[in-house]
Amino acid sequence: MFYETALGFRRDLSVFTPYAPITDRTAWDSLSENWKKETVRLGEKYLGYSYPHLSATDFMDFVRTGNRTRYEDKFFEKRHALNALVLAECTENKGRFLDGIINGIFSICEESAWQLPAHNSYIRDTPQLPLPDTAAPVLDLFACETGSILATVHYLLKDVLDSVSPFITKRIRHELEHRIMHPYLYEHFWWMGNGKEPMNNWTIWCTQNVLLSLFLIDMEDGLLKSGVFRKACQSADFFLAEYGEDGCCDEGAQYYRHAGLCLFNVMEILNAITDNRFASLYKEKKIQNIASYILNVHIDDKYYVNFADCSPVAGRAGVREFLFAERTGNENMMRFAARDFLSGGMDSLLLPAENNLFYRLQNAFTVTRITEYCHSNPGAVEHPDIFFPSVGVFLARDDSLALAVKAGDNADSHNHNDTGSFTVYKDGKPLFIDVGVESYTKKTFSPQRYEIWTMQSAYHNLPTINGIMQQDGEDYRAKNIDCHMGDTLCEIDMDISGAYPAESRLSSYWRRAALFKGKEILIHDRFSFDCTEDSHKMTEPPSVTLSLMTYEKPALQTDTDETLFLIGTLGSLAVEGGSLIKIEEIPITDQRLKTAWEHNIYRILLRITGNEIKLHITE
Repeated sequence: MFYETALGFRRDLSVFTPYAPITDRTAWDSLSENWKKETVRLGEKYLGYSYPHLSATDFMDFVRTGNRTRYEDKFFEKRHALNALVLAECTENKGRFLDGIINGIFSICEESAWQLPAHNSYIRDTPQLPLPDTAAPVLDLFACETGSILATVHYLLKDVLDSVSPFITKRIRHELEHRIMHPYLYEHFWWMGNGKEPMNNWTIWCTQNVLLSLFLIDMEDGLLKSGVFRKACQSADFFLAEYGEDGCCDEGAQYYRHAGLCLFNVMEILNAITDNRFASLYKEKKIQNIASYILNVHIDDKYYVNFADCSPVAGRAGVREFLFAERTGNENMMRFAARDFLSGGMDSLLLPAENNLFYRLQNAFTVTRITEYCHSNPGAVEHPDIFFPSVGVFLARDDSLALAVKAGDNADSHNHNDTGSFTVYKDGKPLFIDVGVESYTKKTFSPQRYEIWTMQSAYHNLPTINGIMQQDGEDYRAKNIDCHMGDTLCEIDMDISGAYPAESRLSSYWRRAALFKGKEILIHDRFSFDCTEDSHKMTEPPSVTLSLMTYEKPALQTDTDETLFLIGTLGSLAVEGGSLIKIEEIPITDQRLKTAWEHNIYRILLRITGNEIKLHITE
């Protein structure tokens, strides 16, 4: 798709000139008054800022201890500071922030490496090296993003910086050539793709930032530009090959911002430098489905359907979602993005925690239009019932309840062993949950990944069979999936026995998850065991324990003959065919989990007393 289009382009490639540099005062002075005021205020917080030094021992900390955050906190804070100072200077244009900007440029240029210590390797899934080789830069997510930051600074401030000293922009160009362009053209990193390896968000995220690093700067080397152009188009095709026609992101809503939205910016850059040669691709059904994915998995307010490493609080939609929806002609998603943007307050307006300066620049020049659009388009935002067969994600809703189910397999990017798990929201609030993932450490992406509790099926809404949990890998999957979407009933039925290893002795484990609209959600599990003589012969009767994760505290009702739980004040759970083992309270102490869960969470453990269990979830 992309590479074929690139081969048909025979003219010179243009420079990417998306927004006004600082010298275009008419453009900058016309921006949103509120955005300008708050941008200057944020920049003032960094006046006199001392950029932290990243030492060799800081870099080695990850290999020595497995801790990522001590290095990364300083690394990202430097970039946040530079971004804030640049936008404040572009807004005010008085030179007040220039010294801080120049210090930031040189501080970043003097870093021994732009890749994170956790990514410091040359071959996929190999141990990280303790220190970087400055002669052979590694192109990871944040090396590429650092390149795009400096290129955006160069694009916006070149004339002003040159008036101080031409060696500032010369230094930027030198570092971009050495750290980004040469390794991109002459080395192969796994995320670039070769048509055989599986890709993920890295492919398109890195590609976007490499394109920004080159095409925001007026490089005279035509061979360099054409080489990067063609290689980027090839990588975009490798990225798209990972998607089904339905456009589902197997990494979840949080990673859509680094996948689908980076695809959007790649298309914007390619269109701009080729006089809209790629514009027709916005009419491709797969591209349109990728664009609308984020709307389709939105629950309400800040919550999204989540699975794998994705958090249920995946971030507000905003300018990039709005622009992608506009390009693909999706008015419903434009309304959603505009409203969610305004709901985000100052964080949506300024993106103060965003590393990518280009995204913040997109905000600056779209804030007024997205605000006006929201106020002039009061129609309802529609969230459809939907099933994504490529990943096995099911989502159905009525006026009160939302039911999501994850079928598929246990080999997703950022995988958790969660095949067959479900989540439930009531009135937009989490009732039965998927916990998400703790802060990344060395263990998170190591062979010991599934020792982490959040990755295990026993901490999802799933059964544990004879003490055995689900297994990771492509072979561990749901089968015989049957899905029905109707006006009054939406349901999915599947056999998840294949997600468990042979020693579980399961011959089948059927799970039916159904939303009877306006009435209830029913989860009906029924199972059977293989009792033939073999090496996995059972020595004890089969035991099935069902885990149910809730956000609000569950309470067993003792004044009724049935097994009935109240889940906080939000809803109720009636159980047929199961008895309570215990209710566990799980402390939420990890900083990443705290962004989604403001208090502790709970796990209900049920013993299934026969060969089936029914869960009735109602208001």
